[in-house]
Order: sequence, then structure tokens, then C-alpha cells
Amino acid sequence: MDPIRIGVIGTGGRSGISKYWHQPGGRSIIVAGADIRESELSRFAKELNSDVMTTLDYREMLERKDIDAIVITSPDYCHEEHAIAALQAGKHVFCEKPLAITVEGCDRILRTWKQSGKQLMVGFNMRYMNMFRTMKEIVDSGVIGEIKAVWVRHFVGRGGDYYYHDWHAKSANTTSLLLQKGSHDIDIIHWITGRNTVKVAAFGGLDYFGGERPDDLSCSNCPDSDTCVEFNTAPRRTQCAFRREVDVEDNNVVIMELEGGIKASYLQCHFTPDYHRNYTFIGTEGRLENSEPEGKVYVKTKRSHSERVLADRVYEIKSASGTHGGADPVICKDFVDMILEGKPPVATPLAGRMSVAVGCAATESIRSGGCVVHIPPCPLT
Repeated sequence: MDPIRIGVIGTGGRSGISKYWHQPGGRSIIVAGADIRESELSRFAKELNSDVMTTLDYREMLERKDIDAIVITSPDYCHEEHAIAALQAGKHVFCEKPLAITVEGCDRILRTWKQSGKQLMVGFNMRYMNMFRTMKEIVDSGVIGEIKAVWVRHFVGRGGDYYYHDWHAKSANTTSLLLQKGSHDIDIIHWITGRNTVKVAAFGGLDYFGGERPDDLSCSNCPDSDTCVEFNTAPRRTQCAFRREVDVEDNNVVIMELEGGIKASYLQCHFTPDYHRNYTFIGTEGRLENSEPEGKVYVKTKRSHSERVLADRVYEIKSASGTHGGADPVICKDFVDMILEGKPPVATPLAGRMSVAVGCAATESIRSGGCVVHIPPCPLT
């Protein structure tokens, strides 16, 4: 069987996942990369140790008949254009989350996907992490009963390294970090409960970053360098997190109602000193809660109406090799299996659309004073 030949659009940051697809002599191989930066193309080719084709125009790559699939790791605001173009060119597509930065953009991608007859996978690698797979299995076992409430706290700390020192900090590029960052968490809520969100209300603000600094100020000469913790050690810090152009909320509270009346909350803060996610699922017979710092999942169940709630079981989550807690090599394998064997994806393209729809609705609610916003149904279902 010939290997799947893959091209990558966007050879910076997240393109590091490509190493799991580049398996000469195996079932897939990276043969091309496209980016608008020569430096990233050079680094990409060097790190893969391969004679990959590189181009500054991704359309040149799509014209190649010997490329079977396209991996999209370009900035969020490019996903719609790149995914549609790749599907129209007859390529299978792996698109990093979020699928697009608008609901309409997601729907255009899904429409093109349906017409293309090709495979489309969204990069929801959290579904492949041992922590969340364990939680999914516990809920599906029925041990905590019927889910009625979900509470999620996301501490996105480390001085805004991930989002406020580069292009992510502008809403024109992301709509909101409830898409770029929150899409993972919203998807996990949907996946573990088996229910999609129907309406949201949210509050948020730019409570720490942004400010009055010149828009072109880099972190290397930022007068707030003491506030930008350890800015010299973070290669992703290309712009000052306190520049005027920053307009994406860094502190968000989202309330959701899911199908079946499940109530859920999602809290996201970008200026905490630590980084981790805390999930609690409450059912009619008990609850489960994870601790990422400890690598554990706790399950508490009701023994009887007269007895107190006791901790029944503690699950020690096994570590796995590979980036993102071992999830990246597995999702990459699943993409190849989907193409070669028709294996259904763990996360459907519709799941990618629904997480974006919730993030967009929550952003609309925040920016209109906290009103309730209903999630638009997908026209393709």
C-alpha cells in the first residue's frame, strides 16, 4: 500500500505535529509545506530532515496531483480559506481547531466537505488524552448516573505567553479566545455529556492585558517587561501584551444550557500564575472531578440517602509518550486510518462546528451585555 502523501499549510508553531505523519517507509509521509515566511519553511524542512517541497503560495501545493491530504496549521483566520481550497482541490483535510472563526465559515467548510467526497478531521486532540478518555468512560459506565451539571475552570496562565504576545490578541484574527482556547473545552463538554449546547449567556472583559502602549512595541523593549513575566525566555513573545490593539477578553464566564436541560459553566482566565484545566461532572448518583496537576480523576457516589458522600475511587492517569500528553501521535494515526481504512473519526466535523458556534454565541453575549444567545442549528443536518 502506497503511503499517504501529505502537504502542510502553515509551517510555524503547531506544524510540529507533522513529525508524527512523516514516516518514510510507513503509511504516511510529509512531502510539501507552504508558509508566507521563508524562515519557517527552512526550519520546517530542516527539522523533518526531508527533501520536502516548500512554497510561499499554498495554491502551488494544492495543484500537485501526487499530494493526497492537506494538514492545516495556519492561523485561525486562515482555516476557512485553506480548508475550502484543499477540499475543492480533491484533498483529504486535517484542520486544526477552531474549524473557522465564524459559524458561517464553519458551515461553508462543511458544505464543501459534503460536496467533495473527501475526509475531514478537526484537531480535537483532547479527546485522545488519557485524562479525558478516562472521564468519558466513567460517565458512559453510568456510575454517577444521569449528568445534570458540568463545571469547568480553565487557568490559562504563564504571563499570556500563549495568546497575548502575538496575533491571537486581536478579535479580527480569532473572534474570541472562547474559540481558539475554549473550543477544546466546549467540545469536551459536548463529547462527555453526549449533548450539544442550545443557548448561552456570558460575561467577560479585558481585565489585565491591553492598555495604552504603542501598537508596534515589541516585548524586547516593552516598558512593562517586569509585568510581562520572563519575556526574554519565551520565543512566542513577538509583541507586547499591553499594546493598544489588544481587544480580546482575558477573563470570561460562560453559562450554557445543553440538550436535555444539562447546565454547564465554563470559566477561562488568562492571567493566572498556573496552567491547568479542572472539570467536574455531576450526575444523579455522584460526581467525578479531575486534577491535572496530580494526574488523577476522583469519583464520588451516593451510598444511600442516609450516608454522607464518600470518595469511592481514585484513578491514576497513565502518562503517554508524545506531545499533548500522548494525544498527538494518536490523532495523527487516526487521520491516516480514516483515509486508508474509512475509520470514523472520534470527533466529527459537525463537532468542530458546534464548538465554534458556542464560542461565537458566548462572545456575542459578552459584547452585548450578557444577553441569552441561542445556538444556530447546522443547516447540513
